[in-house]
Formats: sequence, C-alpha cells, structure tokens
Amino acid sequence: MDQVDLLAMCRVPRVSWHFLAREAQRPEGMERLRAGLSLETSAEATKTLAALQAAHEDLAERQRTVEEMIVGVEADGITLTTVLDEDYPVNLRTIYNLPPFLFSRGTLRPDDAFSVAVVGTRQASSEGLSRADRMARLLADAGVTVLSGLARGIDTAAHSACLDAGGRTIAVLGSGIRRVYPAENAELADRIADTGAVVSQFWPDTSPTSYTFPRRNVVTSGMSQGTVVIEASATSGAKMQARLAIEHGKQVFLLHSLVTEREWARRYLERPRVHEVRDVADILRYLRSPDEQRDRATERVQLPLILF
Repeated sequence: MDQVDLLAMCRVPRVSWHFLAREAQRPEGMERLRAGLSLETSAEATKTLAALQAAHEDLAERQRTVEEMIVGVEADGITLTTVLDEDYPVNLRTIYNLPPFLFSRGTLRPDDAFSVAVVGTRQASSEGLSRADRMARLLADAGVTVLSGLARGIDTAAHSACLDAGGRTIAVLGSGIRRVYPAENAELADRIADTGAVVSQFWPDTSPTSYTFPRRNVVTSGMSQGTVVIEASATSGAKMQARLAIEHGKQVFLLHSLVTEREWARRYLERPRVHEVRDVADILRYLRSPDEQRDRATERVQLPLILF
C-alpha cells in the first residue's frame, strides 16, 4: 500500500520529508522511490535516497509500525491523508516544503482552497483581539475558510470569531493530533473539529517543541492563499509566517494599524505580493477560486525541483 510505504520511509532517519512529499505526489513517484530513483537532482534527493537504501532491510519493520499506528488513529476518529490522496489540501501542493501527510479531526473539503490565514501575537492587546475578531467574522461572512494556529491571543480570537459567525475554520497544530496545545484550547479544538478541521503534520503523539511551531507556520501558510497579520512584533512567529508566505509565493496582508505601529511591517511592504489592508475587500480581490488553485497545484506538481 503506497500510504504505508510513504509513512514508513518518513520514519527512516535523515530523510527529507519535503523531498519525499514532492517526489511521491508526482506520477509514478512511489515506484521511483522504491527503486531508489527520483526526478530531482537536489541535495535533499541525494541524501534521502542514500538513507533509504541504507535502511532497506528495516523497511518491513517500519511498515508494521505504521500499520499499527494507522489502526490506532482510525479507532480514535482521526483521519490520515497523504500527498497520494485526493483530499490532500490543494493549496499545500503549491509549496516546495509541503508535508507528506496530515492527521486530522473533522473534515477537509475542496472549497477550503478558498482560504486565508489570520495570525498574530500570543500577547495580544485588546485592540488586536478586536481586530482579529472583526477580520475573521468578515472573512467568514464572505465564505472564506479561516486558518490559524490555535495559539493563545490572536489565533484563539480568530478561530472563536469565525465559529461564532457560523463560518468554517481550520486549526493547524504545532504538536501531534492527540496533543492539543495549549491545553486550555482543547474545547475550542473540539468545536473547530465539529464544523471544520484540526490538522497536524506530525506523528500523532508528538509533543510541542521549539522546532514544531515554525513547521506549523509552514503548513498554515501553505494551506492558505495568503496570510493576514493582525498584530506582531519583529520577533513574532506571525512575522515568520509572513516571510514564509512570501517564500511560498502567497499573498501577505498587513493591517493598516500594524503598518503604522511596526517598522518591520513597513519594510515588508517593499516586497512582492505584500499589501497594506484596511478592510476585508482589500483581501478578497486577491483570492482565486478553488478551481483556479487546483489548476495551479497540478502545474506545480509536474515540475521537478533541482534547487532545494
């Protein structure tokens, strides 16, 4: 089974998950990986293929571990989707550092391609929380799926406001799907899963660490068409996500209040696809339909990368 083989490969030390994801989703990609081949000539490809070859004798044991894990998560009502599956998020296929799999609670839908991430600092001001609330409600009213990271502060305000408005929201975890962080948002995660989705790119029992949150930002950017930054300092993870969004070729939307208050935001306006926004209409005009995003993803998958 291709799913099992892909996850078994991900359990091999020193492999690049991003390379595995890129190669696996291309036509005949899994066959090439099993044969120790790839379309890429990148350093990631060379290193990963060597690691897979060295671990070849242990593959059957890793496959058994993966099969047991899949049975366990399914029993818990958790869904696995991989780059090999039709329900893998379309927007995520357009980035070079996509994850090979996602575990989720709730449902991922094709129209989630019409989505925007709303992010900001954990130490939010009352004005910042109010702005996040208003932005999420307006996006929800426009039929936009709102993504965020389930963190304290701006993320919590955005998820909550979207739910209260009857909209659809997706929480991207910086931990395994069984380890909701922060724990105080466990009830919020349950509410999100009821009408949207809670997703994780990590093994199900992974604890939150300093390296998992930056990787969470990658997926939050990747699953959206663009990122709205509500309130963020120069060292905030929200600023990091804005940078990632630029690298991914996504849109970046900086609130007028943020641009007024922060020098880093004013500098970012000099970069491509970065916009100062005062209202949700300034965001909606840059969004593409799910069908357009699907076409872009299909084109991207066909291109072997040689630079990463």
